[in-house]
Amino acid sequence: MLIWPAIDIRGGQCVRLRQGDYGRETVYGSSPASMALHWQELGAKRLHLVDLDGAKDGTTSNFQAVREVVEKTRPLGVECELGGGVRSEDTIKRLLDLGLTRLVVGTLALKDPGWFEEMCQKFPNKLVLGIDARDGMVATDGWLEVSKTPAVDLAKRFDGLPIAALVYTDISTDGMMRGPNVKETVIMAQSTTIPIVASGGVTKIDDVKNLAEAGIPACIIGRALYEGAIDLEDALQFE
Repeated sequence: MLIWPAIDIRGGQCVRLRQGDYGRETVYGSSPASMALHWQELGAKRLHLVDLDGAKDGTTSNFQAVREVVEKTRPLGVECELGGGVRSEDTIKRLLDLGLTRLVVGTLALKDPGWFEEMCQKFPNKLVLGIDARDGMVATDGWLEVSKTPAVDLAKRFDGLPIAALVYTDISTDGMMRGPNVKETVIMAQSTTIPIVASGGVTKIDDVKNLAEAGIPACIIGRALYEGAIDLEDALQFE
């Protein structure tokens, strides 16, 4: 079980949203790079970065904050992946050149699947399919829009491509401290050969244990780390 502490960035700050609601934001620090070093010092070998502004409007307005995180942690052997606003080949090249290990693509994978397939071939095992679901349907644009496409169907469409992983987020559980939707995550894992990364709702150490026992190979932990509900060093024992 690989553990990915989450660092969500909005307006250059380290924040968390509840259920992806931009009106329900908690600021946890003014420096994402300092937060990254904090998790690294506790043993984190990888970090999941999210550009919330980019997810909402497709920009890379937090590029400098992301750069600082990578510059501080890469020499220490930490892998960083980024999601949010990855919607063009130029953006992919620019971010990979920055030193990010891999990039999460969500919105455009649904809206332009042909483009995503082409990018997966051009950047093999550098792209992660991000599927965010509300009531089983794919949500896009920073979760502001919900499509009529079942999440499982989207995963099946890209099966067999050189995709690094699939980050599956159940929006109903994200940031709510109620535990992950293990059942739906397992269903997603059984529908594809792409390695699954569970995201949303991991609240206590038993949640990590339950996901591991269900055969899920990785998970992202956010709010629970920031509020002390999970000790990162305890979670890392499952790696």
